[in-house]
Order: sequence, then C-alpha cells, then structure tokens
Amino acid sequence: MNLLIIILINSSLSLLLILIAFWLPQMNLYAEKANPYECGFDPSSSARLPFSMKFFLVAITFLLFDLEIALLLPLPWAIQTIKTSTMMTMASILVTILSLGLMYEWMHKGLEWTE
Repeated sequence: MNLLIIILINSSLSLLLILIAFWLPQMNLYAEKANPYECGFDPSSSARLPFSMKFFLVAITFLLFDLEIALLLPLPWAIQTIKTSTMMTMASILVTILSLGLMYEWMHKGLEWTE
C-alpha cells in the first residue's frame, strides 16, 4: 500500500511540475522570446552573410582547454602507477604544448574580439 501511495504522489507531482513548466513561459511571451536563437545572428536576415572568424577561434580555444582538462583529470590516479616519472613527463609535455599554443595565439592577437 505504501508503494502505491508513493507512486501516486510522485506521478501527480511530476504531472503538476510539467504542467507548470508548459504554462509559465506562455505568460510572458514577447517578440524577442518568440524568435529562434541562432548563435547571436539575426535569423530573419540572409543565411549567406559572412561572419567573423573570431567566433571559431574562441570556440577552438575553448575546446582545446576543455580537452586539456579531460586529459589531465585522471592524473591523480595515474600518479599511483609504477611509472610515475613517465606519467608526469607526458602531463608536463601536454601542458607545455597547450601553453605554447596559447602564448602564440595571444601574441598574434587571436584572442581579441575586436580589431
């Protein structure tokens, strides 16, 4: 009997939250909110307009450093292996390569959004 009550309460609470989630956004509907969002570009203009390559540079920089975090995340567990010096050398090489790339991009003003 307790399981049936819990299932009934969870189902009704979920249904109530879903209805509220669909009902609340429709109360404050205005033109900006109704337009689809296209990465900061006006969706009503032509799709053939060129846009800045700075957008791609910032995105690639983010992906590189996101990849660095993903590769360095298992490092504390890898330090406990037998070949600690190899693991630390590889991690240092990875961080050095990424830091040199960041310095190169910074020196050539690749991170500046405005020209």
